[in-house]
Amino acid sequence: MAEMSSQERSDNAGRDPANVEVDPSYENDSSYGDELSSYTASLTSSVLEYRHENGRRYHGYHDGSYLLPNDETENDRLDMLHEMFLTMLWRRLYLAPITKPQRVIDLGTGTGLWAIDFADLHPQAEVIGCDLSPTQPALVPPNLKFVVDDIESDWAYEDNPFDFIHARFLALSIRNYEELIKQCYRSVKPGGWVEFQDWDPNPFSEDDSLKGTCLEKYYREVYGAFEMAGYEVCPGPKLEEWFKRAGFVDVQVKKFWVPYGVWPKERYFKKIGAWNQAQAEASGFEAVALAALTRHKNWTKEEVTILASQARSDGRDHRVHMMFTFYVVYGRRPENRR
Repeated sequence: MAEMSSQERSDNAGRDPANVEVDPSYENDSSYGDELSSYTASLTSSVLEYRHENGRRYHGYHDGSYLLPNDETENDRLDMLHEMFLTMLWRRLYLAPITKPQRVIDLGTGTGLWAIDFADLHPQAEVIGCDLSPTQPALVPPNLKFVVDDIESDWAYEDNPFDFIHARFLALSIRNYEELIKQCYRSVKPGGWVEFQDWDPNPFSEDDSLKGTCLEKYYREVYGAFEMAGYEVCPGPKLEEWFKRAGFVDVQVKKFWVPYGVWPKERYFKKIGAWNQAQAEASGFEAVALAALTRHKNWTKEEVTILASQARSDGRDHRVHMMFTFYVVYGRRPENRR
């Protein structure tokens, strides 16, 4: 992976969101589509018995455990998010100080891009990508394999533990995050590292431009549905405490700002915001909302479509400067503690 220039390596972690400046030319430019494109152009049988609902496809294994689709449209969106995360972390796949890992697992691997990149980067490591859906590519590095499993079920890795356990963007898919992190502690070698990268997905704006918008309504309604279904909506700010309670030491927390759209002045934030808006507009608004609202709040598909369209429209308003917070938290299992 290519290294970023010194200009690109802005230190997002720990930055004050008030310092994410609005590009003056953005609010006076109506060529939304052209500008967004310019920043993204460069840029077992039961397992396969998928659920088809409201025009989207969902996983079949442990049906209902995960409320987002697993079809090609969603896979394309997840690939966009992979590029956004790489941009945010200066092309780094992880921040934990691991060296020469021999056995690694990626939890909730999705389309498998993180696991593929990691396996290429560490050819000496045995890498496993785990997910509810077998939607990963067939042609992968020889040191990588994908398995279908529910990471909230009991694991069987304690007798064959890992050097490194990685999880990225499990928000809205896990009910008991703390127990999952305890499972990680039991399944990582003494001295091994665990890293979770996840959201505080509650949007905000430093200039109050989000207030009263349909974007604000969208996230309120959708997250309410996930909470009704028993999912952890906001894991990011809680990861540090969960890691420490599980027994991890040397716990480190890195906090990143994620704009929505190309309104920031600084190129680094503008690129992140472009990817974020591209994935949401491609299908993200519908993908996140559809099953949650129709299954748990009795919305119709048409009502969800209208809400998503309204949110998308507000997201294109140059006066709205929405952001999210993303956390990278990693910790080490002590050498001398069971």
